[in-house]
Amino acid sequence: MTVLVTGATGLIGSRLVTQLQSRGEPVRVLTRNPSRAQQLLPQAQVFPWPRLAEAVEGCRGVVNLAGEPIIGRWTPARKQAIRESRTQGTQRLVQAMAQAAARPPVLVNASAIGYYGASETAVFTEDSPPGQDFLAQVCQDWERAAQPVQDCGVRLVIFRIGIVLGTGGALARILPPFRAFLGGPIGSGRQWFAWIHQDDMVNLLVTALDNESWSGVYNATAPQPVRMAELCQTLGQVLQRPSWLPVPGIVLELLLGDAAQVILTGQQVLPQRVQAMGFTYQYPTLAPALQAIVG
Repeated sequence: MTVLVTGATGLIGSRLVTQLQSRGEPVRVLTRNPSRAQQLLPQAQVFPWPRLAEAVEGCRGVVNLAGEPIIGRWTPARKQAIRESRTQGTQRLVQAMAQAAARPPVLVNASAIGYYGASETAVFTEDSPPGQDFLAQVCQDWERAAQPVQDCGVRLVIFRIGIVLGTGGALARILPPFRAFLGGPIGSGRQWFAWIHQDDMVNLLVTALDNESWSGVYNATAPQPVRMAELCQTLGQVLQRPSWLPVPGIVLELLLGDAAQVILTGQQVLPQRVQAMGFTYQYPTLAPALQAIVG
């Protein structure tokens, strides 16, 4: 019943490991920093990447969340790291699964809603075509790297993940101005914010591992995306702080680097296939989700 998780020290991965362990499932963690992973996840069995073949062997499933964080300035070297950490790591993982004597039957692979590019007017579902910008190209390459695992009979589930609301990530960078009574609409305020609560994201991953009827691509977002102005207004209400002072895009760029464009442009993404599968969201709407995190 062992599950192998990459990217296990991140916002999503660490909560996934905890949830699997709470169900009594052994977890293996594949990481480039074994000492840090062992410190953060003391109950997990930690494998460095050179022991990939051993880590994969005999697992009931693999969840691949590994990727260089996108927050920061996108220098040419940084862009290369963002792309290669996703594509090359996935390629190595797929190859190891194909060669395993006791092959894991399922790979749950991360992607992102950046796949679709940005728009203030379009509505994106899993059937929408890809965008053309840097993140869209990275997501296409990432998904393409995972596809060959199906050739050896492994079920593949790809989640195009929205902006995860949790105890870290982008929300942690946005919170300080609001807590200092300096919060307000970010950028134009009209851009779409396709979000998902961290607990729903983890539940999606576990559901995909457990349920053999899940396969293909799914948008991992809440069913009700909001405009940025609504996000900021709701966040102010939850924190009992005013939300009247506009935050220019340049301020967000100082906090997030080039990754601020993910928030400043945005897209309206709907989880059409997730809902068709009958998945039950714990946090389908924004206010309870924010209340659970920062209220």
